[in-house]
Amino acid sequence: MDFQLKTLSIAQAATEKADVLIVLVAAGTSSAKDALSTLAAEARKAGDLPDKAGKLLALYRPAGIAAARVLLAAVGDGGAPAVRTAVLAAVNAAKGASPKRVAIVFAGAPDAASLGSAVLASADASYVYTETKSKPEPRTIRQLTVGVPDAAALREAFDQATATVAGVELAKEWGNRPGNYCTPTMLADAAKKLAELPNVKCEVLGPKEVAKLGMGAFAAVSQGSAEPLRFIVLNYHGAPKDQAPVVLVGKGITFDTGGVSLKPAAEMDEMKFDMCGAASVLGVFRALGDIQPPINVVGLVPSCENMNDGRAIKPGDVVTSMSGQTIEVLNTDAEGRLILCDALTYAKRFAPAAVIDIATLTGACVVALGGVRSGLFSSDDALAGALEAAGEASQDRCWRMPLDDDYAEGLKTHFADVANVAGRAGGAVTAAKFLQRFAGDYPWAHLDIAGTAWKSGAAKGSTGRPVGLLLSYLLTQGAKAAPARTPKAAKPRSRK
Repeated sequence: MDFQLKTLSIAQAATEKADVLIVLVAAGTSSAKDALSTLAAEARKAGDLPDKAGKLLALYRPAGIAAARVLLAAVGDGGAPAVRTAVLAAVNAAKGASPKRVAIVFAGAPDAASLGSAVLASADASYVYTETKSKPEPRTIRQLTVGVPDAAALREAFDQATATVAGVELAKEWGNRPGNYCTPTMLADAAKKLAELPNVKCEVLGPKEVAKLGMGAFAAVSQGSAEPLRFIVLNYHGAPKDQAPVVLVGKGITFDTGGVSLKPAAEMDEMKFDMCGAASVLGVFRALGDIQPPINVVGLVPSCENMNDGRAIKPGDVVTSMSGQTIEVLNTDAEGRLILCDALTYAKRFAPAAVIDIATLTGACVVALGGVRSGLFSSDDALAGALEAAGEASQDRCWRMPLDDDYAEGLKTHFADVANVAGRAGGAVTAAKFLQRFAGDYPWAHLDIAGTAWKSGAAKGSTGRPVGLLLSYLLTQGAKAAPARTPKAAKPRSRK
């Protein structure tokens, strides 16, 4: 989809040629007398357009308006969450007419957050997965124009939003692919393609290199699969080399049967989504390549399948991690923490400013938080606070969970340094406590996205979360690190 930002007042929007024109109307009165403002005022006065965000009024060929179809959409107080609600409703309603050109105009001047919310919501509502369909029907919207009173003032926010869309949609694309279209090798090839972007480099390690590094926990998970493992290392260099990087670690289980501790057959197909942590890392790097912030970022993706053949690990097996710690595998379906622990140890070589791992790790986190907020665990209050703030700013929210040492008691075992599972109680927390053993002394956070990475049921599919949260955090760090400079006037441009 081609996004365009345009200086467009609500009066000028009446002459905008589009298949559908969406007018975002905030609560309150307006003294403007142009055609669209008059329509909105009359609709509100008659009670046909309540102020509640997401309420719509559809008009067909209204007098004095160039667009054949007009949707008046209430945005309540005009804040970013209300704008998202309104745009999702409006674009979903507009899709019925199979429009190619859609214009969204703000009746008032939006702030950067509201503009970004409109861009992201329009992409979210119109996204269509097509990769494995014989007769694909992609999104009909080819061009989306966003009209604001002063385009130059919001150019940076618009560019960041469209770059975020590209990252989110890359994460969705790989999250949605079935296991035979998203093997560890295929995922690694997708990462290599990102190295075509400015300041991005990629290295891929295979089984021999992983064995040489001593990643026994990671290798153990992969040994039951015919697909070879891949360890992906991405680097984005936007700052001087002496600036410590933020390291993102994404769980990349491209399909999870549970291994010997076999999962129930019902909904096992959804275990293709078990690599959404990895997909989010790829999505972040896709966006970084466009935005080019002044920060250094490393992405680590341990990727393999968790399958069940004669060589698969068994309950009771003891494996040795890269850190030297031995692990008793009491449940082979708790494999994500086994591949992540070696990646967390590997992260130390970068002397990181912070390490954040992202994983569809536990069903217990889904029970605790549902699909609204991702679970956040952190050993560092400043890092946790920054991630919480980034989640609120991006509307990709998380919730901090406890890490009391008492939760680690259940991980004790007679046969190794640590067991890979404890009891059922507090399962999301005990999983985080396991990972914390391997996080070292650097600031560390763990995002359990098992409830937020995808949707089930009629809306089944990847959400692309938490790309928005991670980018918001990284861009904030980049803004803090960047030297003050005089902004240059940016030339208008579009993105696909």
